[in-house]
Amino acid sequence: MASSLEHDGAGVSSIDLQAFEPEPPTYDNAFPALSADARPELVPSVAWQPKFVTRQSKCTQVFTVPLEERKFKEMNERQFGEESDQMKICKEIMQKTGVSIELSLAKDQSMTVVITGRQDAVMKARREVVNKLQTQACVVLNIPREYHRFILGKSGKKLQEIELTTATKVSLPRADDKNSNPNEIRIVGAKEGIDKARHEIEAIHEEQAKLAFERLPIPKVYHPFICGPNKENINRLSEETGAKISVPPHKDEIVVSGEKDGVLRAKQAIMAVYEEKKRKCQTISVEVKKSQHKYVVGPRYANIQEILANTGVSVEVPDPNSPSETITLRGEQEKLGQALTEVYSKANSVVFSNVTAPAWLHRFIIGRKGSNIKEITENFPTVHIEFTEGQDKITVEGPPEEVNKAAEKLNAFVADLMTRMDFAEIQVDQKFHKHIIGKSGANITRIKQETGVAIRIPSDGDNSNIIRIEGEPQGVKIAKEQLLEMANRMENEKTRDIIIEHRFHRQIIGAKGENIKEIRDKFNQVQITFPDPGKKSDVVTLRGPKNDVDKAHKHLQNLAKDLVENNYQAQVHIFKDFHKNIIGKGGITIKKIREETDTKIDLPSENSDSDVITITGKKSNVEKAQAKIEAIQKEMGNIKEITIEIPQRLHNSLIGAKGRFIRSISEECGGVMIRFPQEGAKSDKVTIRGPSADVDNAKQQLLDLVNERKESGFTAEVKAKPQYHKFLIGRGGANIRKVRESTGVRIVFPNQNDPDQETIFIIGKEEGVKQAKAELELLVKNLDNVIEGEIHVDPKYHRHFVARRGEVLRQIADDYGGVIVSFPRSGVSSDRVVIKGPKDCMEAAKKKILEVVEDLESQVTVECAIPQADHRTVMGAGGTNVREITRKFDVGIKFPDRPVPNGNSPDEPLVNGDVSSEDNNSTGPRKNDVIIITGKLENCENARQALL
Repeated sequence: MASSLEHDGAGVSSIDLQAFEPEPPTYDNAFPALSADARPELVPSVAWQPKFVTRQSKCTQVFTVPLEERKFKEMNERQFGEESDQMKICKEIMQKTGVSIELSLAKDQSMTVVITGRQDAVMKARREVVNKLQTQACVVLNIPREYHRFILGKSGKKLQEIELTTATKVSLPRADDKNSNPNEIRIVGAKEGIDKARHEIEAIHEEQAKLAFERLPIPKVYHPFICGPNKENINRLSEETGAKISVPPHKDEIVVSGEKDGVLRAKQAIMAVYEEKKRKCQTISVEVKKSQHKYVVGPRYANIQEILANTGVSVEVPDPNSPSETITLRGEQEKLGQALTEVYSKANSVVFSNVTAPAWLHRFIIGRKGSNIKEITENFPTVHIEFTEGQDKITVEGPPEEVNKAAEKLNAFVADLMTRMDFAEIQVDQKFHKHIIGKSGANITRIKQETGVAIRIPSDGDNSNIIRIEGEPQGVKIAKEQLLEMANRMENEKTRDIIIEHRFHRQIIGAKGENIKEIRDKFNQVQITFPDPGKKSDVVTLRGPKNDVDKAHKHLQNLAKDLVENNYQAQVHIFKDFHKNIIGKGGITIKKIREETDTKIDLPSENSDSDVITITGKKSNVEKAQAKIEAIQKEMGNIKEITIEIPQRLHNSLIGAKGRFIRSISEECGGVMIRFPQEGAKSDKVTIRGPSADVDNAKQQLLDLVNERKESGFTAEVKAKPQYHKFLIGRGGANIRKVRESTGVRIVFPNQNDPDQETIFIIGKEEGVKQAKAELELLVKNLDNVIEGEIHVDPKYHRHFVARRGEVLRQIADDYGGVIVSFPRSGVSSDRVVIKGPKDCMEAAKKKILEVVEDLESQVTVECAIPQADHRTVMGAGGTNVREITRKFDVGIKFPDRPVPNGNSPDEPLVNGDVSSEDNNSTGPRKNDVIIITGKLENCENARQALL
């Protein structure tokens, strides 16, 4: 880890013995952070270069950003509680890479950065910090607007190519922007990328301007001699000739453009330098450690430029990503010696020193948020320190004199800590670690606070039993004793599971946990854990001393047994029409059955399609209640029950997968109840119960199905999307009836409760089944062929289709194979309606929409006067009468608002003392008596008569 260090010539005055423990959530409160916009990387300066070879271990790095290289300098200027931009940037980098980042300022306003995490993540985060906190270069080019289109290229592809290959952002002025210079092109990015992009743009411009343009084939190794130190030669030549000279990086060419005379003179001068250097230059190669290359290069290549200026020798350093350590010097023979001396001087301007310190002590040397390390090395801004986890050493890097002083202070601090710090390791089975930690870390936090030690418990993925304790000797001793005591206690504990049906958990827990509190008080050494309600698990876990756990287990077992006995359930199918008779007037009948049988009886809601009544209680009482309820149904209706014999071997094929076949027969025959013998019972008897006519129909269908099974029993399946089913069936079953009649097969569609909503079963003789399957597959194939059509609907009717969250459109989609109907957006004046879906479904949907429009066009409004006092009677209980009339005659009915009692203004006198005198004197019906009916004229009149 690299850290900025400052030296004040004095010893350590105050040491924080708390170990450095990065906690990103805690840190977030102090250092909120930011978004990482993708930006091209800048050519980094020395202070930002990675200082060491990347290791594959966890580490902490501390490094310093000098004031002049900081992008944001507002760290101490913001108001209390405000988030600075660089804090936001650091926060996002932490979230992205999983490291901890801490920032602080030194006396010289340099910024110290502490990064902690896995080695690879730390290096990645460090690069991100460098990119985001370092200012980016920006270059402005003046290129006449008429050439901008050539820079953009067809569909902007040329500009995209330039940005991609140079990793820059190139901004051209917009045609409608009158506030900016129309000729100005901005390039933002790293220096190297800017140079490339500038070269390409200027080359395009010069080519298009048809000026003199020359590409000189000069190897890039000679470019430094032509450019000169800091481009002095090339700038001077450009001024003298008036030509533009572009030297692209990493290319063996130099581009010269401008007026022909100037280009010619510049070309001659450049080629003269090239030929001279080609003739005179020699090279020597030297090996320099890779870690020292950055010191040869210098910040922004300053050292290389300095050597070139002093000696006229070019220094070629391999790419940072290359493993090569060879540096090549190119120049005239007599200058190479001096240049070599300067290269070695630069390379050796920084040295390394190792300080021996046990790896476990590193966190204490760093201190909380890096406080100790900053205090130790406060006055050494150019020194960098690296701590690597697992190694008993600290690496110090920087100028020789400062490195020696920093190492001395570190050695003194380490020696001091070694006399005052200790550690211990204990073996605890990993299965007990989570209990030692406690809920939300309660146990381990308490021990840490009481003893002042650091306790490191391995994660589950480490598969380690070793718990490490670090801190002052006395604290380590106390913490060790407490942890061993907890571990020994848990060794004697027992965990036991008991299976209790999930539906009883709430009863055992009780209202506000009263029941379970009583059980826990009785067995206060036992921890009882119920599963989360969402998991639907039956497992209840008991943990505690062995004897107490066994007693609690037996108690809960008996409690569960009682609950099972008293909560036996049976489901009785009673036709929906008879539910009101089961309930009785004011609920008297159902109440009586409940009291006589001591059972709980649940009926489905009035709006539910279910006819199942659920009875809960002791088994004998449930059977009594069931018999009473079935007796009421038999008395109240023409209920018939018959038994027919069907060979047992055919039962499963008649019932079908998950009861699908038998359920379809029941639904077709008015919901009659068909009961087959229980699985394993050797009986051929099948019971049918229900209204007489429906029972006879179901009996005939079952016998026909038995005969089919005996003859062939051939079945097949067809897959179709659920939204196609209604269209395949057709209105009133017309489509599917045609297939059944032509093939003589039985076709069963899934109902809404089936888990498999796509499979359609075909049953019958082999020939008929194959024919029906082919016909259905052809229909499905046609439905899969999605096309688009359109119709024109007057905008005044659009609201009808999209009102009530598109209820009409949803119904059309359900009825016609899931077609998609798109009306114009609100505010768009258009009558075009687009329909997408299978061809047949699309055409049928178009026809339906036109029918709805035709109905809307023919609608009228009729008034029906009925005294306000009688409106409630006309509506019926819960509005049932009105709903039935609206459904039967397909009309809309609106009743007037009820008047406010004594609604006269206190300032208006009563006429003859009657609040309704105005209405009484009127010749027409009162407004509060008028009911509005909307629909077709004939339907409105029929609805009006029904209301009257």
